[in-house]
Amino acid sequence: MDILGLSTSPSSGGAYALILNETDGKRRLPIIIGTFEAQAIALELENIKPPRPMTHDLMRNIIQSFNTFVKEIYINDLREGTFYAQIVYDNNGETLTQDSRPSDAIALAIRFNAPIFVSDHIVEEAGIETDPQMEEQEEDPSMPETQTPDAPSEEPAASSSKESRIRMLEKSLTAAIAEEDYEKAAKIRDELNRLKE
Repeated sequence: MDILGLSTSPSSGGAYALILNETDGKRRLPIIIGTFEAQAIALELENIKPPRPMTHDLMRNIIQSFNTFVKEIYINDLREGTFYAQIVYDNNGETLTQDSRPSDAIALAIRFNAPIFVSDHIVEEAGIETDPQMEEQEEDPSMPETQTPDAPSEEPAASSSKESRIRMLEKSLTAAIAEEDYEKAAKIRDELNRLKE
């Protein structure tokens, strides 16, 4: 996965959505992270060097002082809406792993130029598939606009069946992705998963 970016909204309460993008695919994975971790990632992505080492810079320096480096990070589990990760180190040819929060693992990965991997079942469960037509329309403003997913549907509003709720959420999810509001998309995705279970 590649880091697509960080996004936030006024309703986020200080949290950010870190958006990972498949390098050879069209799925995106939003992960909600804290302000401090978002800052640590953003500083390194923007190549901004603070006057004193931040926590993740210090961690990199300590790791390197033991003649070790981060080979890769692996987001390997998702339980009750919480992501889990592992940092994979190379210590003089010996492979070591360490449990970590994904935000800390990613902050270290970018400091070591290490690849980011996500278990396929996590991308299947929590990923958001981007619509190629929406992306083309964003790139070409001359294309005619399609009906927005938030527009009233032809189904009666009073219908409260599970199927119509799922269809409504799927339309809202498409709209959130088109607007690149990944935090909203992540919440809608979680609600859809609950309904489908």
